[in-house]
Amino acid sequence: MSWNQLDTTVLRVTDGTGEFVVKASGRTNHHLLREISAHEDAVAVLAATGHAPRLLHADRERRVLVTRYLPGDLVEGTAAEHDPEVHRQAGRLLRVLHAQDGRVEQEFERSASAKSLAALHRPHRIPAAQADRVRTVLTAYRPRLAVLVPTHGDWQPRNWLLDAGAVRVIDFGRFDRRPAMSDLCRLAVQQWRSDVRLEAAFLDGYGSDPRDPGVWPFLQVREAVATAVWAHEVGDGQFERQGHRMLREALSAFD
Repeated sequence: MSWNQLDTTVLRVTDGTGEFVVKASGRTNHHLLREISAHEDAVAVLAATGHAPRLLHADRERRVLVTRYLPGDLVEGTAAEHDPEVHRQAGRLLRVLHAQDGRVEQEFERSASAKSLAALHRPHRIPAAQADRVRTVLTAYRPRLAVLVPTHGDWQPRNWLLDAGAVRVIDFGRFDRRPAMSDLCRLAVQQWRSDVRLEAAFLDGYGSDPRDPGVWPFLQVREAVATAVWAHEVGDGQFERQGHRMLREALSAFD
């Protein structure tokens, strides 16, 4: 079940008594280590109700992870991707993940902007004028305190399963502690752009809108840079084009 973008192998296996997912990665791939951290830190609350995989075995040194296989069909690419009820359930599950605990961090926003600026020194195809605009915007930004919660990092239909009407969540390879609003980035620039009903349903399930209007525009700029640069590095042309669109739209907020 591998995506074949990174050196990660994902297998669906059985021992005759049940089905499992085995993931293994190379030495320089940090996604699997993040997923192990996710299970050790925050996923159990969702796994306990069958809404996320249950961890069975993890070995950081060998970079191997084993979880129970979750039944269901991938939401992305199906009619369910644009079903408000699916988004409502996804919002409800995300709130459960985020609500476990929050930690105030003084340097997070500053560090996130510095990381984004550093990414512009890596190979990419962002036009020079846009790269300069990013530097101007992020350098002028005066970071605020951030409340960090457990976040998935890639909360979108490509990581949702639908099983008999119930939404489940997989792939915590981008797990980290971040502001809650960061988990809305993918949806805001994809499914929600063309259907406001999905956003409304999601926020109804979540219970509120976690986006801080004073921070959200800068977060979108950073997310766009990260998308465009990473997609170029791994050769994902479609995702890279999305990153460039995201950057154009994010920078328009500062015109």
